[in-house]
Formats: sequence, structure tokens, C-alpha cells
Amino acid sequence: MIDFHTHVFPEKIVDKTISFLENQCGGQAYLRGTADALVSSMNEAGIGISVVLPVVTRSEQFDSINRFALSLTEITDGRLLSFGGIHPDNDHPKERIKELKANGIKGIKLHPDYQETRFDDIRYKRIVDAASELGLIVSVHAGLDPGYPDFVHCTPRMAAHVIDETAPEKLVLAHMGGFMRWNETEELLIGKNVYFDTAVCFGKIPKEQLLRMIQTHGAERILFATDSPWGDQKEFVSYLQSLPLEAETRKQISEENAKKLLGIS
Repeated sequence: MIDFHTHVFPEKIVDKTISFLENQCGGQAYLRGTADALVSSMNEAGIGISVVLPVVTRSEQFDSINRFALSLTEITDGRLLSFGGIHPDNDHPKERIKELKANGIKGIKLHPDYQETRFDDIRYKRIVDAASELGLIVSVHAGLDPGYPDFVHCTPRMAAHVIDETAPEKLVLAHMGGFMRWNETEELLIGKNVYFDTAVCFGKIPKEQLLRMIQTHGAERILFATDSPWGDQKEFVSYLQSLPLEAETRKQISEENAKKLLGIS
């Protein structure tokens, strides 16, 4: 199994970061947020690879966060496969994305809320366009973020606009296309060339709506994800296994779609 949406923080800041995010979002982490904690969770849940999604919250973090991303993949022999990050305020975005690709990074993470930028901003469109041209995956937080309850920086409508304008090949909208915006997701995004991940959705989205979206959007464009440490991996694996899906469909969601996107066997 592959978990397509997780987070890990450097040892020197992990406790402070997790505490801040728990206070900001009003939730509690299931793990400490370190690489070791995530690998232990994966072993218990039967997950082979976790994709780690770093968030560049300030443009000057680009180098340090991407160094950490590269080291994370290396020290875990690829069990933690980290994407890179970029901020909409970074200059020369195409050159920076080329640098990430040259270093072997397979995708980038964008978080419009923590980067305080609407997803339909021209700077994001340029980033998505450049990443698509270079064959990189783009994973985007979509829908409500509990830390920013007053304004959603990536609504399904914004995402639909970006998709129509940039025609990305490997765009992943987290949280089934828009956390707590699933009716709008069904209206505007179903059938478009975009992947949805299940991060922190199990138990939140009505089960009948989740199953309908898998059927109407296509199981080949759904990615199993937990948002660890904010979702419990073992619990999410059990939830997926409990869904009334064909074995082939479950395997697509839990493994095959991710392998195809990542280009691994």
C-alpha cells in the first residue's frame, strides 16, 4: 500500500511545530511527526511507502525544506518518498522546479492556505504549468483547512478554473477534491483530469457520497491517503478495507494508481 499524503518534520522543530498546529487547528496528532514515528506507523498498518508533502510557508525556506526532503527519502531508502515544496513568492519558479526534478524529486506540494494565496492566482498557474511541462506531480491542499476557517484558498471552483486554464497532467487535489466542499466538488470537478486523495476524509465525508464519487470520477483517479500525523494510518487502512468495493478497485486506490503516478513498479 502507498499513503499518498503524509507530513514529517525535522527533529529540532517537530515538537514545537506539532504543538503549534494542534493549537491552530484544534485537533490532536496521532504521531509525534518524525520520520521514525511514521515508519513505525507504516509497519503496523501494512503500508509500504508514504509520500511526504512538505509545505514551504515562506519563500526563503525553499532551500532548507528541499534539502530535508531529499535527505528524508535517502535515509529511509525510499519508504518515505518526499516531494519538494515551492512558495508562490519564489522567483524563477520554472528554474527552481527544474532543480527539484534534477535532484530526483517526483512532485511538489502547494498549500494555498498556509501560503496565504488563492489557488487561482497567476503565480500558482505558472507553477502548475511549469511542473506539468516537466512531468512532475502537483499535490494541492483543497477545501477547508481548520487553521484558516474564515477563508478557503482552494475551492473546487478555483481548482476547476486552474485545470481548465493549465490542463495539468498530474494534479492531485487533496481531501477528495475539497475538504468539506464535497457537494461543490461533485458539481465542478467530477470527470476532469485530476486525482483526488482521501487524506483525513474517512469518517468525515458521508460514506454514500464517497462511494458515489469513486464511481462517478473513476477509481483510477483516487489515491489512498491519510494526512498522517493528523490521520491514523491503521484506522484508515481498516476503513478502506471495510468499504463495499471490488478487490480490483481497492487495489487501484491503495496501490496501483500511486505507482503509476510515481513511475515505480
